[in-house]
Amino acid sequence: MAGIQLSVAALTDRGLRRPVNEDAFMADGPAFVVADGIGGYERGELASAAVVAAFSAHLSGDHLGEFADVHAALLDADDRVARIAVGTTRGTGSTATGTVLVSHEGQPFWLIFNVGDSRVYRHLGSELTQLTVDHSLGQEMVDAGVMAAGDLATFKDRHLITRAIGANDSLADSWLVPVVNGERLLLCSDGLYGEVDDESIRAVLTMNGRTETVAQVLVDRAKANGGHDNITVVVIDVVSGGDDAHTDDATGSASSANLDDTLQA
Repeated sequence: MAGIQLSVAALTDRGLRRPVNEDAFMADGPAFVVADGIGGYERGELASAAVVAAFSAHLSGDHLGEFADVHAALLDADDRVARIAVGTTRGTGSTATGTVLVSHEGQPFWLIFNVGDSRVYRHLGSELTQLTVDHSLGQEMVDAGVMAAGDLATFKDRHLITRAIGANDSLADSWLVPVVNGERLLLCSDGLYGEVDDESIRAVLTMNGRTETVAQVLVDRAKANGGHDNITVVVIDVVSGGDDAHTDDATGSASSANLDDTLQA
């Protein structure tokens, strides 16, 4: 894609406690997506599959994506999940988190988007940065200054979702981030980071080489720590074709915005 060479591995696992895997992923073409069916509703596995199907319909092939395609995929995903919800009594929904290779001012960028509490991390050098912001009750309380960030891990309602595909509020936040040679992106559902803390994730990303190995080690760690939820990871290495900026120059991104604002930028 526009001279960009990637190494990609993706893995999903039911975990040890859930009877059904309600996660889904896309790791093909310019788009990489993780979708996690919302617990407490119905047919989460269909909702997450519908999100992935929408992105596959709008963003596939060996070419850079367009901002408008990402916007259309999110709208299509919302429509697909709404149609599934008609046949349920409690409704259904899914997270939709990912990154799409796009061209911006003649250069390749990652268009990162998020609805819900799945995450995108960036590992560069030995540093790990969470690029997305969770749409969860716990995170909103931290942002409002009601709760200290250090208390979030023990807050029992921290995983209650405040935005989701198929819900009343399905607005995506988005960020533009330069594509950098040597960086490693991690997309994951909360089944990973709910069991494996950020420092342990950073260590795995730092110490393991091949993307396939990294994906397997992360899933194995989550299961060893309890495997209470479904676990999905997508690991992306930028091999060549991106920016050669040094680590300190490559950590900036566009300000958080909804996708409509990004499209108008």
